[in-house]
Amino acid sequence: MNKNKITLSLAAALTLGFSTSTMAAGFQLAEYSATGLGRAFAGEAAMADNASTQFRNPAMMTYLEGTQVSVGAIYVDPNIDVKGDVSLLGQKVATTKASDIAHSAVIPNFYISHRVNEQWAVGLAIATNYGMETELGGDFLGTIFGNQANIMSVEVNPNVAYKINDQFSIGAGVRYVMGEGHFGASIPNNLPQTGIDEVDDLLGAAQGADLKYMEGDDSAWGWQLGGAWQINENHRIGVNYRSAVDLKLKGEASGLLYGGVHSGSMALTLPATAEIASFHQLTDKLAMHASFNWTDWSSFDKLEANIPSYKPTPDLIKEENWEDNYRFALGATYQYTSKLAVRTGVAYDTSAVSSEHRTQTIPETDRLWLSLGAGYQWSDALSFDAGFTYIFAKDASMNESLDVDGMPIASFSGETTGNVWLVGVQANYKF
Repeated sequence: MNKNKITLSLAAALTLGFSTSTMAAGFQLAEYSATGLGRAFAGEAAMADNASTQFRNPAMMTYLEGTQVSVGAIYVDPNIDVKGDVSLLGQKVATTKASDIAHSAVIPNFYISHRVNEQWAVGLAIATNYGMETELGGDFLGTIFGNQANIMSVEVNPNVAYKINDQFSIGAGVRYVMGEGHFGASIPNNLPQTGIDEVDDLLGAAQGADLKYMEGDDSAWGWQLGGAWQINENHRIGVNYRSAVDLKLKGEASGLLYGGVHSGSMALTLPATAEIASFHQLTDKLAMHASFNWTDWSSFDKLEANIPSYKPTPDLIKEENWEDNYRFALGATYQYTSKLAVRTGVAYDTSAVSSEHRTQTIPETDRLWLSLGAGYQWSDALSFDAGFTYIFAKDASMNESLDVDGMPIASFSGETTGNVWLVGVQANYKF
């Protein structure tokens, strides 16, 4: 990754933020394995299906035998639309719409675990917690608030686990997070006339030009801790805590609003998360599992860029005022035959932003997950998993404005609507 690219790779994607109404709250991705996808990721911190368990709770590796490898991918297809009214100098000039602004993507994963002895286990996870891609065509009249954003991240996560006794296990890991992306905002190609000659001439000459364009990358370290309590043969509880990851994004920014190319930086913290989960084997064939997740989104209050050659004081990009997010999930696994297990789950993700602070740039909203999945034991060593999820995203209103030297120039008032569907496959092998 080229660290001489732009400032705000992740942070600028937040400033645009169109992916926030898709998979998980904020700009998180929950899709770490197709195994969990089939149960709406319910009970993950208490599950030990395969080597992927370490990404949600490293302590669960003490439930795995031998050496195990798990590899898979999830295809994500978001269908997100934005529609609303554009006003210039306080007057409504048009209604505009952008359809399917969030791009589809394939999210891969790889995990390996090894049971060293009766007490110790080690593992390595390569997956992602953050990612998105959005693009609005030049015919959408709201591109002055953002016309493109792309973010890709990879997390390399070595873990170790220790079995204290038959009831308790603990685990820990370090997290190396790498991210890169770009962000842009531009003047629309077909901005309506305001009736003011000077304004219309100025906007006409600049149609299609970048207001802001940013690209860049950064990397940082974090950690995670996990624990498991085997209450009895049929019931257990798992807990996991993943630390915040502090990024200092460096690079360049360009466009009309910056008056040229500038070097700069921005501090961004990826928030801490926690999960408590339970697993309950109710009969020989039926198991139930549940999760409660928390994300510290209230730490995301504003975005400020330090661009000394443009402005000696920090440039306030946006006041965010996000709130903590909570996720509730309930799932079930039914062992239909000795080889075939079927799964299902439902989850509810609360929005990380209130109606008061929701805008076009952060169309964050509540989400309802409905999931189905299956696992097939092909042989003693090889198994396959598949999962499907449909996410209902609650319609959300939004408002945005562009001020220059305190003077309101343009505004957008509308709503975002959409849904997401996901399908994934996972292959698991035991040595």
